[in-house]
Amino acid sequence: MRIDYDEMEKTLAALTEGETDMIALMATMACELHHADDRFDWTGFYRNVGNETLKIGPYQGGHGCLTIPFSRGVCGAAARTGAVQIVPDVEAFPGHIACSSSTRSEIVLPVRDADGVLIGVLDIDSDRPGAFDDTDARGLARLLAQTFAR
Repeated sequence: MRIDYDEMEKTLAALTEGETDMIALMATMACELHHADDRFDWTGFYRNVGNETLKIGPYQGGHGCLTIPFSRGVCGAAARTGAVQIVPDVEAFPGHIACSSSTRSEIVLPVRDADGVLIGVLDIDSDRPGAFDDTDARGLARLLAQTFAR
């Protein structure tokens, strides 16, 4: 099964209406996304806790890294540059942090609030190589903006 971003937009809007707590929003989104697409092996958030450091937030899947500096890995690159990272082969990404040996590809998007402040990153890993594309980047960016930048 592959995610339908239009349907997910409606689902998340209904589930999060009126909610302002960032952890509750992250937990709900991670759960809904994770179960909407069989490519998604690990789905979750790393929160910006200051000092150019990300800490694990709500997620679905196996264990994740607890702390990631902005200077390392795919999540760090998304936080540091503010750009979506689509990595078809994590082994070819310089400085990749192997939180799980089963991860083959990854997409990471910066998460910003309504003022443009970096809240953290959304990280989705797949056990399949080349699992993510620009359609995913656009769909996920739309969902993040709807949920966190309101």
